[in-house]
Amino acid sequence: MPLRVELYVENYDYESPVASGKIGDTHPPITSEAWENWFDIWLEILHPQLPAAPSYEIGLRLTDDLQIQTLNAQYRQQDQPTDVLAFAALEVDFPQSEEMLASVPLCLGDIIVSVDTAQRQAQQQEHSLPTELAWLAAHGLLHLLGWDHPDEESLRRMLEQQVILLHAIGISIDIE
Repeated sequence: MPLRVELYVENYDYESPVASGKIGDTHPPITSEAWENWFDIWLEILHPQLPAAPSYEIGLRLTDDLQIQTLNAQYRQQDQPTDVLAFAALEVDFPQSEEMLASVPLCLGDIIVSVDTAQRQAQQQEHSLPTELAWLAAHGLLHLLGWDHPDEESLRRMLEQQVILLHAIGISIDIE
């Protein structure tokens, strides 16, 4: 059975002319359908790392620096904006019945991305806002699945996996 993701995208009302699809924009916002397709592809690639389930549920919220700073302060005690936060639902072991595993989507968690920070990072990296948003969403997804980067070697492996995920959706990106 193919993997299926139920993605809940809460789009931020972009202020940036590049992000909003306003005059002169060459990179319109990413549609919910595109996000869902990307996550479907990514979960197919990451399938060996996924717990068995008939489908998966992920929340994706695109927000601004102020809102992500509030969450970062509340949950990570870092009172500053960040680019992406991931809140994994699988970190807590709770009993699940066979019927439950066979009938309901498994919630992997929530990914929150600051569009403000993504815009700045896209400009610094000299690529588009959609590329940076995809990069950050892939990073968040890996965190939902238990990836972490406490040291340089694990960060390198995680970044290499992100490159693989982006290439799978047609985005070429290099890491240094």
